[in-house]
Amino acid sequence: MTPRFSSTLTYLLLTAPLFGCMVGPDYVRPPTNITQAFKEEKGWKRAQPHDHALTGKWWEIFKDAKLNALEEQVATANQSIIEAEAQYRQAQHLVQSAQSSLFPVVNGTATTNRFRAATGQSVAVSGVRNLFGTALSIAWEPDLWGGVRRQIETNTSNAQASAATLQALRLSIQGNLAEYYFQIKSLDSQKALLEETVTAYSKVLSIIQNRYAAGVVAKSDVAQAETQVKSTKARAINLGVQRAKLEHAIAVLIGKTPASLSIAQEGLNVEPPTIPVSLPSELLERRPDIAAAERKIAAANAQIGVAKAAYFPTLNLAASNGFQSSTLDTLFTTARRYWALGPAGAALTLFDGGAKNAQYKQAIDSFDASVAAYRQTVLTGFQEVEDQLAALRILDEEMQVQNEAVAAANQALALTINQYQSGTISYQDVIIVQTQTLNNRQTALQLQGDRLDASVLLIKALGGGWHEKLLPTPEEAVGETKWTDYLIFPVE
Repeated sequence: MTPRFSSTLTYLLLTAPLFGCMVGPDYVRPPTNITQAFKEEKGWKRAQPHDHALTGKWWEIFKDAKLNALEEQVATANQSIIEAEAQYRQAQHLVQSAQSSLFPVVNGTATTNRFRAATGQSVAVSGVRNLFGTALSIAWEPDLWGGVRRQIETNTSNAQASAATLQALRLSIQGNLAEYYFQIKSLDSQKALLEETVTAYSKVLSIIQNRYAAGVVAKSDVAQAETQVKSTKARAINLGVQRAKLEHAIAVLIGKTPASLSIAQEGLNVEPPTIPVSLPSELLERRPDIAAAERKIAAANAQIGVAKAAYFPTLNLAASNGFQSSTLDTLFTTARRYWALGPAGAALTLFDGGAKNAQYKQAIDSFDASVAAYRQTVLTGFQEVEDQLAALRILDEEMQVQNEAVAAANQALALTINQYQSGTISYQDVIIVQTQTLNNRQTALQLQGDRLDASVLLIKALGGGWHEKLLPTPEEAVGETKWTDYLIFPVE
């Protein structure tokens, strides 16, 4: 094979895909129904450019140092996130694998053969003979119809979807940690309330015991007061079960064993922050799960091209160049050199029982399903934002009324105890008012915790400060490729 012919063939092999067509539809993002404003955003301050927007470390908006410290450990220690990161790298390597199909496969061989011809066989040299050979062969299938390029497009979109899924998982885990953390603080506040209530009930019990000793009240009043103290104390102890489970869950989220994490008791001292809410149209750019669903559509669209390319004939080209000699010392001489073009062939499936048609229709069906899944994800995103906007608005209204109810209950309890001490009412009336007061105070604490939970859920629904521009580009989705990756053996 002459050097001029060899270089010309190599150029044609490498540039042929550039001149081939690409069958299948080009991707266009499908439209979705988007409202101009959120229905439940009544009275909510619209985010302006100068407002403090959500960032990647969205939990810092709560200004809680302990929460910040716990959240920082999620990215580096959570095993589910580490698993998703590995899956994203796997998706990148699938892109590299698809790209390799654009290039020819080059094989080098070296052979040696020692043999003796059979008696009576006509050979140039009788007796034992040696035959040595080396060859370099190239085999290649040009991407004439764009099937390989569409597969690269599919794998690239899947890698981008994997990156978005990784971010959605990270946001979900970070949100869960914040929810568990605030629930622990809410339980600590409730326990403090119950312990305070036990102290107050114990004082009333002392009064009743003194009145019983003086013969003013019956023994039943003492028994009822003791029951109030003990049952309230039991309720405070019972909160430890739920708190322990939440603490264990947080430990697992930050990659630790439950035995290695202890969160000090501390009541609710955090107020729900002001959360900037953007336009509904921007939600499509800020939710990683929506971005992942959209990238899956692009992958399914490219897969239609892959299936369509299978209808067309394939072209296989091959060339080889080598040396062959009966002695090693003359193996690499010009006289022992040989070359060959071929075999070259084209193949076209004439009948397959409808397999290609079925695969093509399956690709179209998969695309339609991906579009529906994307639109459903968008609708779910809008619903989650609306849910939490409504929850925060309603909980704020309820909190104001509940605080008034707590104040009224405290006043009623003080008056009732005075009336009991003056002997105008029975102790049963005191128990009723005590129970109502405790329930109202507990409800107020639960509302405070619910408002924090709703704030976290709203931030999650808004994407947690993420933006679509953080998705890896098609070039970044390929991953880092070194020259050593083209070797036939792994190099670390």
